[in-house]
Order: sequence, then structure tokens, then C-alpha cells
Amino acid sequence: MTIPFKSERIHHVAYRCKDAKTTVEWYERVMGFTYTNAFAEDYVPSTGAYDPYMHIFLDCGGGNVLAFFELPNQPEMGRDTQTPEWVQHLAFKVADFDMLKAAKSHIEAEGVDVLGPTYHGIFRSIYFFDPNGHRLELACDIGTDDQYAELKSVAPIMLEEWDRTKKAPKHADWLHIEPGGE
Repeated sequence: MTIPFKSERIHHVAYRCKDAKTTVEWYERVMGFTYTNAFAEDYVPSTGAYDPYMHIFLDCGGGNVLAFFELPNQPEMGRDTQTPEWVQHLAFKVADFDMLKAAKSHIEAEGVDVLGPTYHGIFRSIYFFDPNGHRLELACDIGTDDQYAELKSVAPIMLEEWDRTKKAPKHADWLHIEPGGE
């Protein structure tokens, strides 16, 4: 199959927020993101519907942008109660495990509860929530080239088995055994 285009990167990912100003301040203070720009409209450009909004954009680094919409005329925001909290999240990469530990200390000092670090075989991560209830993850890669190659080679087999059984297929045994752990 030939696709007539190629994506260069994610332009931005957009979520809803409870309060645009609080969200900008939190992401600058806690995450170190840079507030770059905003759009405020009374009418939605893509639909023409009257629905005043503030659309804010934060630079996450590496050309990645996280955006939020504040929608004051919509019902109070909630979450998908049919999906566990841990499923829907945004994960941001940090350089290494030392930086991940430093991030955890900083975020906790800002009064945010942090879970982890959690071991995932090829990366370690921490988890926490932003003031809008969105789950965030910071992760650092720790895998070797051989481990990434092994996981890539078994990925099609795992997907086919999952598709047939809807149960976790066997994969690399080393993936859940933390070095120095049991």
C-alpha cells in the first residue's frame, strides 16, 4: 500500500483543561514547559458553532507541543469512567535515570503525589496527575540495542497471539525482572 504523505512529527496534542491560566502556570512551574501562544475564539473555526474557548500551547521540548482547551460554556469536564485512570496518559521522555529521580524530587516538592519509579524492562518511569486530572508519565530509556531488537522481532507474533486469545502472550522473560530484584 502506498500512502501519499508522510507525517513529520506530532504537531500538537490537545486536551481539555479546567482553567487555562492555572494550567499554564502549573506546566511552567512543575514541568518546565514554555507557554508559547494561545487562540481565543467565540466560534469554532472547523464547525462554525458558537462555543467560546481559550486554546493554549506549551512547548515540551524537541518540537513537541502540548495544547489545552478551556471551554467555559460546556459541562464540567470529567473522564472516561469506562477506562481505568492508568490507561489514558501522556508520557514525556527524560535523559536518564538520574534526571528521572531529580524530576520526582522536584515534582513532589511542588506538592504533587508521584508514583514510582516503576521498572518496565526497557525504561523506568514515574506517574502523577496534572491539576486537570490528566495522568502524566516521565520515562527514561534504559534498554540495550539487543533488547529493543528482540522486542521488535517478537512484536508481530505477540500481536497475532493477542488478537486470537485476548490474553498476554509470552514475550521476553527479562522484561519484568529488575536487575538486583527478584
